[in-house]
Amino acid sequence: MAHKTSAPREAGTTITTLTLDERVTGALVGAAVGDALGGPVEGWTPEQIAERHGGRVTGVVGPWYGDDWRTARPIAPYHKGDGHVTDDTLMTHALVRVYERVRGHLDAYSVADHLVPDLMSRPRWIPELEAEALPLQRIFLAEKWIVTRLHYGHADPREAGSGNIVNCGAAMYMAPVGLVNAADPEAAYAEALDVAGAHQSSYGREAAGVLAAAVAAACVPGATPASVVATALRLAKDGTRSAIEAVCEVAAGHSDFESALVPLRAAVAPFDTVGPHYRDPSLGARRPSRLHSVEELPIALGMLLVGGGDYRRSVLGSVNYGRDCDSIATMSGALAGALHGEQGIPASWVKTVAEASRLDLHAPARALAEVAREVFARDTARRRAHEAAFAVLTGDGR
Repeated sequence: MAHKTSAPREAGTTITTLTLDERVTGALVGAAVGDALGGPVEGWTPEQIAERHGGRVTGVVGPWYGDDWRTARPIAPYHKGDGHVTDDTLMTHALVRVYERVRGHLDAYSVADHLVPDLMSRPRWIPELEAEALPLQRIFLAEKWIVTRLHYGHADPREAGSGNIVNCGAAMYMAPVGLVNAADPEAAYAEALDVAGAHQSSYGREAAGVLAAAVAAACVPGATPASVVATALRLAKDGTRSAIEAVCEVAAGHSDFESALVPLRAAVAPFDTVGPHYRDPSLGARRPSRLHSVEELPIALGMLLVGGGDYRRSVLGSVNYGRDCDSIATMSGALAGALHGEQGIPASWVKTVAEASRLDLHAPARALAEVAREVFARDTARRRAHEAAFAVLTGDGR
């Protein structure tokens, strides 16, 4: 149960003390719901989204092309919309399953030994395909890269991400790393960088580390959107840090996503390699750089600030931003969910997404919370053994 205290929080509210289980559930359910809301408008501009839907998206909507979704885009014949989750959630749940098997901290070898086999050999219900299929048949080319490099190319897992296009493909499913390391952002950052090394390089890998750290920071009792952003800025490097700083400085001046849509895009544009036309990337798009950042992470953090941490406002801002908005809403949904638990997520959205996607959105959370407790117990034992050994080394243990 959640327990409220009288201690002040932002904007005159109160600090809500949530259990680990509540924060894990909020983060994973929040990520999946955000993903499903953003999926049908992914790739479009805020103006195009408003024109298509007669105003801003305020909940679950249908496919962009209506009943023609199967044939409108032959290269991507996916049923996006109607509450269907996308590859963001498929990958997130796959990583949870790896934690279930390993029951400990993960690294790049965990991706090679467990995640890749899961993607390429175990059929599952794929909502956008409306069929049982291998997850490998739905994920994007940048995610198929890990299968190519690790299964067929036998690359060193720690270096397999090198050569892949640099995008948010690793960051979009790193929330479980932050949850296993709940309230320990530094540990989450380090673990995510190791895991993501099998998938991404450069600022794509950095985004994965910072997203995991931000989720871990959101689990700290008394955390606020501002404290989450402060943690992200403290740990982020190079262009990722600069982009977060620029976007969040602008976001701090807005409390309504409508007024923030254009300014936030302008703030992140200098760091974004994709360019102004999302469906027609520039020649330099997604190439390694110390100066640039993926767009999705800074915008998700910015929308978290604009929404004051409120799930509905943060996620709807992310969705109506357009471009890669399913991943943006996945990230902001995980962060807002970790801050406030499932109680902050509209129950009708959760029900619709679970039923439409034929997914138990709560089972992965129960499994991951159990793993997190086991990991913490072992980490604590190791810390105590280290403290005892160090005390002897320094003479303090005599």
